[in-house]
Amino acid sequence: MRTRLVVAGTLVGVAALAGCQSSIQGTATREPDTSFTEPAFPTPRPSRPTAAPPPPSAPAAPSTTQSRPSGAEVLEPENGYVFIQTKTGKTRCQLDEQEVGCESAFTNAPEVDGLPANGVRLSAGGDLSWVLGNLGAIPAVTLDYRTYSAVGWTIDADENGTRFTNDGTGRGMVISVEGVESF
Repeated sequence: MRTRLVVAGTLVGVAALAGCQSSIQGTATREPDTSFTEPAFPTPRPSRPTAAPPPPSAPAAPSTTQSRPSGAEVLEPENGYVFIQTKTGKTRCQLDEQEVGCESAFTNAPEVDGLPANGVRLSAGGDLSWVLGNLGAIPAVTLDYRTYSAVGWTIDADENGTRFTNDGTGRGMVISVEGVESF
């Protein structure tokens, strides 16, 4: 009886391991995404404050960096990030103090690993790189055509594109579906 149990247990183990030993040869590919659709599950969007935030209780220390423009709406970060999308919804970005990363359905993007890039990354120092990727279901705030301030970046949104300028270095980019220009 014990021998049968050992043999049966061994056969079950071998069968289970054999089922886990498959692999598929080749290179992963994808078709260019021309629809630029997002996941179909609901994405909460944070509301923007309607009133101006209260003034700080103590005067701020002088800064060596550029100051944000007066009248710019401040976008508050969540866990160090600010998530935005353009008024048209065609471009979405995530910002932190070190960089801006955006995805868009670019009309004339360079190729990355044999595929048209759908994203761009800009460091605070002005280094620009094209990437493949998807920001996923980010809680993006939709921008209107005006000026915003977020985590050390000034964002100027208008119908011709969105301009990101790092407040400390003055480096940045203008992004639209037609392309990206860094400065």
